[in-house]
Amino acid sequence: MRILQTVEKIPGGIMIVPLLLGATINTFFPQVLEIGGFTTALFQEGALALIGAFLFCMGAQIPIRAAGTTLGKGAAILSGKLGAGIAVGLGVALLLPSGTLLGLAPVAIIAAMTNSNGGLYVALTEEFGNETDTGAVSVISVNDGPFFTLVALGAAGLADIPLLALVAVLVPIVLGFILGNLDEDIRSFLRPGQRLLIPFFAFPLGAGIDFATIIESGPPGVLLGIMTVVISGFGAMAVLYLVQVARRRPREQRNLVSGAAEASTAGNAVATPAAIALADPTYQAVEAAATAQVAGAVVTTAVLTPVFVTLVYRWQMSRGIDPRNEFSVEDPGEPERET
Repeated sequence: MRILQTVEKIPGGIMIVPLLLGATINTFFPQVLEIGGFTTALFQEGALALIGAFLFCMGAQIPIRAAGTTLGKGAAILSGKLGAGIAVGLGVALLLPSGTLLGLAPVAIIAAMTNSNGGLYVALTEEFGNETDTGAVSVISVNDGPFFTLVALGAAGLADIPLLALVAVLVPIVLGFILGNLDEDIRSFLRPGQRLLIPFFAFPLGAGIDFATIIESGPPGVLLGIMTVVISGFGAMAVLYLVQVARRRPREQRNLVSGAAEASTAGNAVATPAAIALADPTYQAVEAAATAQVAGAVVTTAVLTPVFVTLVYRWQMSRGIDPRNEFSVEDPGEPERET
């Protein structure tokens, strides 16, 4: 049986197939993952540790001269995603008479569209992008949690910027980056870990998803997921493209895969409506509905984002823009791509 070849034919399959398997088991047979021991530790609770190991391996692959490009990409796609989500959410709240869009509450729109699934992002950029795309997660991780939603809703004084959470993401990347640049043998040793670890952290990420959330959220949750992929994805890509044009990068170097990979909703965004309601009691009336809508967006984007990234990747490749060769074209302002 050629299981791996079959999985790889599916857009983002090495990530999405284990994720959907985990969600299926969690939805219909959750007790299987709760027997304890190594089974529970690996298949239900192991996502964070495995993503940390993945980021360590990934950090080791970033050449020191590519660090500036990595940070620049992260800032560009973060700005694009945040700008798109906040603009749509506030537009609905301020411009529509009902203050909602087809049942979608502004708090749900902003929470879903400004938070991204870091695990899905790193898996997709590893498969379709390059080291600077994947390394940009060190910047975009700042959108985790309710902070930007609170800012957008006028409650910025009730929350703190999650600097410690950002540092926690940076540590494994920085350590891997240092070791990989100190010793080429370490870089080579850690290189296979980038691909090997993806299905192992994808499954427990899926094990935190229940397909019943789509039914509970109804059409608004699915609609929110589609909006997140299309609007926030294109928003991130647009800002990244404008930055590349401003820097006068050659057309064949204008790689947008990282912007497309940012078109998802993080699982922890489900808790944002409750945090908003705690900070501002006026949101308690919409808390339950908004929570269900964000949960629906999490599941919907987990399925659609890999497809979106695959389409963007194929569109780029048809125009001679290969992310793996992003730095192979002579460009004094960019780092050389290591082989």
